[in-house]
Amino acid sequence: MIEIIFGPDDLTRIRFARSPLEELVHSVPVLAGTRRLVVHRPWLEFAAGRVRGLDLRVLLALAQGPRVVPDFLAPPPEALTGEFRDELDAIAATPAATVRSALDELGTGDVLPAVLRPLYEDPERELPGLVDTMAAYWRAAVEPVWPRLRALSEADIAHRAGQLTTGGLAKVFDDLHPEARYEVDRLLIDKPLHSARRSSDGTGLLLVPCVFAWPRLLVLHNEPYQPTLTYSPRGIGRLWTDQASAETAQPLAELIGRSRAALLAHLDLPLSTSQLAAYLDLTSAAVSQHLSVLRRCSLVTSRRSGRWMLHQRTPLAGELLGAPARHTAAPKP
Repeated sequence: MIEIIFGPDDLTRIRFARSPLEELVHSVPVLAGTRRLVVHRPWLEFAAGRVRGLDLRVLLALAQGPRVVPDFLAPPPEALTGEFRDELDAIAATPAATVRSALDELGTGDVLPAVLRPLYEDPERELPGLVDTMAAYWRAAVEPVWPRLRALSEADIAHRAGQLTTGGLAKVFDDLHPEARYEVDRLLIDKPLHSARRSSDGTGLLLVPCVFAWPRLLVLHNEPYQPTLTYSPRGIGRLWTDQASAETAQPLAELIGRSRAALLAHLDLPLSTSQLAAYLDLTSAAVSQHLSVLRRCSLVTSRRSGRWMLHQRTPLAGELLGAPARHTAAPKP
């Protein structure tokens, strides 16, 4: 059991953040096959060939441990909108003693893998190479799908923030993860292989949605880091599979045009104008114009989330895109 104790000040310091680095780190076990899950199979098929040729041995040894991931590999983001380059810089600046302490925890009960010995012996020399590998892996495997991961995380943060406002922490943890339970002044995380008790000491709690963490709940409780929970956002089951295919969208394209049909096909999850522009290789001005038309036709809704205006297709648009295909297509074996 892991226990995080809250004082009066901690309850005013509950915050959410999204982290490109968390997605990178937790995608590695999926790619390596230690957590090869059906839900991420479309991404796996996409990414496997793109990382061929990268030397991922150190990253794999760090990220695919069955019990712990070294804290320095995914430090808590400082802001709501974590920037990947800043997160890499934080890894590169990790003190040598912190790296060795984390690797000691990783190797508890076992000999540290030989591939990690150089990192243990000379962190300052080895960390830049690890950071370069992570940057290359990001460009190849995660960055191309980051807009979609980000959209799912933003939608979840908006939902959880609403829960926090209306029902407090108890409401947030009602459906966050089965292993997490909130009791008055503490958070209990049911981890049978771990035993830890940490007072937040006024630092609060950070909640980070992460697609590739699914179905696990990950806890960072060691000092000096802010207590952090990395959890699976809502809607993961639809992340890769609910995008309407080109074949499904084609009849609608004949009616409203290819760009607007493609735009609707991507809006199964909330996306911003700039994200849609990146997906469809259109200018933001062109996307805005298409969205205006689709809103007037009740095919798209838009809402503000912080500095983002997020758009999502309506049930009517979903029927126009998908209902015929779902009714007529034969089930796949």
